[in-house]
Amino acid sequence: MTKTLNHRACHLCEAICGLTIETTASDSAGLQITSIKGDPLDSFSRGHICPKAVALQDIQNDPDRLRQPMQRVGNEWQAIGWDEAFALVAERLATIQERHGQNAVAVYQGNPSVHNYGLMTHSNYFLGLLKSRNRFSATSVDQLPHHLTSHLMYGHGLLLPIPDIDHTDFMLILGGNPLASNGSIMTVPDVEKRLKAIQARGGKVVVVDPRRSETAAMADQHIFVRPGGDAALLFGVLNTLFSEGLSRDSHLPVDGLDQVRQAIAPFNAEAMSPLCAVPAEQIRQLARDFAAAPTAVCYGRMGVSTQAFGTLCHWLVQLINLVTGNLDRVGGALCTEPAVDLVASTSGGHFNLWQSRVSGRPEYAGELPVSALAEEMLTGGEGQIRALITVAGNPVLSTPNGRQLEQALDGLEFMVSIDLYINETTRYADLILPSTSALENDHYDTTFNMFAVRNVSRFNRAILPKPAGALHDWEIFVGLAKAFAARTGKELKPTLPPAQMIDFALRAGRYGDASQYKLSVTRLFDHPHGVDLGPLKANLGPRLKTANQHVQAAPAAILADLQRFAALQAPAADELVMIGRRHVRSNNSWMHNYHRLVKGKPRHQLLMHPDDLAQRGLSDGQRVRVSSRVGEIEVEVLGSLEMMRGVVSLPHGWGHARPGVQMGIATAQPGASANDLTDERQLDELSGNAALNGVPVTVAAA
Repeated sequence: MTKTLNHRACHLCEAICGLTIETTASDSAGLQITSIKGDPLDSFSRGHICPKAVALQDIQNDPDRLRQPMQRVGNEWQAIGWDEAFALVAERLATIQERHGQNAVAVYQGNPSVHNYGLMTHSNYFLGLLKSRNRFSATSVDQLPHHLTSHLMYGHGLLLPIPDIDHTDFMLILGGNPLASNGSIMTVPDVEKRLKAIQARGGKVVVVDPRRSETAAMADQHIFVRPGGDAALLFGVLNTLFSEGLSRDSHLPVDGLDQVRQAIAPFNAEAMSPLCAVPAEQIRQLARDFAAAPTAVCYGRMGVSTQAFGTLCHWLVQLINLVTGNLDRVGGALCTEPAVDLVASTSGGHFNLWQSRVSGRPEYAGELPVSALAEEMLTGGEGQIRALITVAGNPVLSTPNGRQLEQALDGLEFMVSIDLYINETTRYADLILPSTSALENDHYDTTFNMFAVRNVSRFNRAILPKPAGALHDWEIFVGLAKAFAARTGKELKPTLPPAQMIDFALRAGRYGDASQYKLSVTRLFDHPHGVDLGPLKANLGPRLKTANQHVQAAPAAILADLQRFAALQAPAADELVMIGRRHVRSNNSWMHNYHRLVKGKPRHQLLMHPDDLAQRGLSDGQRVRVSSRVGEIEVEVLGSLEMMRGVVSLPHGWGHARPGVQMGIATAQPGASANDLTDERQLDELSGNAALNGVPVTVAAA
């Protein structure tokens, strides 16, 4: 029996924590994982680990995980060979496009796509051949307002300033719960210690949230805000900064600040207070405290993205940092300088070059908002979607009005899924193509190094061998591309394995052959704990990609959206609205199939303030019926003083009690899907991002 210690980063959330994984080789059992621990020598995470990482061995050994291509024949699933599968996909998709046009085939890519570099480097090798404008992804139920704001203000959707959490004196968090998420669009392992360090050096942490979340509970101040009212609160803060002379000059070249000042003049703290349910004086004091801190940073995350004014929220976050002199400043908000720099190597992108066929929703970076996906399948006529490719995604549970999407999927002519499971979405597929597991893959984080609170780099080598007959995800896309090109006569350019592509990018980058680091894949092999490339520093000015290389503080599209905001009315006194909820053991729906992550007390109940329960004659622990415009669910309700009155909370990703799902542990405690209640018509009109928070609901006894 031989034991080996391996080092790599966890891929299950954005924190990319370094791990020490012990494997044991024996003649009887082969190579097995015997231990997963945090790596104390990791250059970034410093030994931190969360429960998700320990469950990596559950994923590896899961008997429900598919290990060969499966074809649905009636209600049964049958194994099929790779070449036969590739040929079938090519034939069906080519035929549908020949009959109905290129846009008759749609693509949906899920969140795990950015956690695996083979999907990042090679998915478009095949999907790009389709030339379809019907591209969708999890971006528009998560973070599209972040990217659109950076695109409009800085010229590139990935120029995303990150909180300099290790040096700030005042951190204002809206719609984020980093103690549960380990950071999000802020790659920050060991976040609790970093937040406590702010307090230890005399600084302050303020959390704005309709729920007293885990992060809010440890903050110096928690402010309840009405769901959907964050923009009003932020308008009140920015207006106060202007009206009380609390702004500072920026070293950055900026256009449009006078327009901003004039445009938001009516949105003072007194006018905004009824819209956000925060007293006007508290709004003003928040602005004063932020401006008075030596350094400060405002950070908004998913809770402020997934609401009706998501883009306005992120624009206001950027402006608050800008006008207090904290944008592109140590201790404020800074852009990373990653070893593989996607900002330097890609164009600034585009917005609203075309729109969805039915509702006219705008594209961003070649993708349409996923709220429009089901209607594009269900509405007849030229351009109707008739075939779908899903990649590492479960939109039935993760996008608005999941029941409507089920109806749409059931009517497709053909569907293929690149996925590891027969889940709530892939059960509708004609064919499922599973890749190797994460630990059988090497990996480089092109995405999350872009959002890291330090500049870091590491190459993650495979821990376990590739099984006989299995394919990596990038090999699946190469196989599909070759089959489709052969069927259609399209030209197919040569490609390289992902590791070689990363090696070229590392060598050509700022830490490559011309630098003291001389980074390459081979050099990173010699640093299994990762390489620390230093703290974030000011760099936004020379990296701006706007036409005149100035920050655009007043983009025309955003100023035009102020008219929509100005029409916002204060909510009715008895209105009840729903928000989501994150737990450290749950990131995506497939994580509910691992015992380590779902053991203990159930965590999928509806949370509701005791006063709201009493007002409706309900009791703690009762089964209730929750209804919205689009549907209803039954769920257990728990009274919770951490909830704001008038607000209920239901976590996303549950709802596994659907016929045909083959995930044994998940279906044993299915919960209810929040997205059976969310409304595809409720969205941020400017970006098209789904408004999953602030959904009007009623709650009654089941």
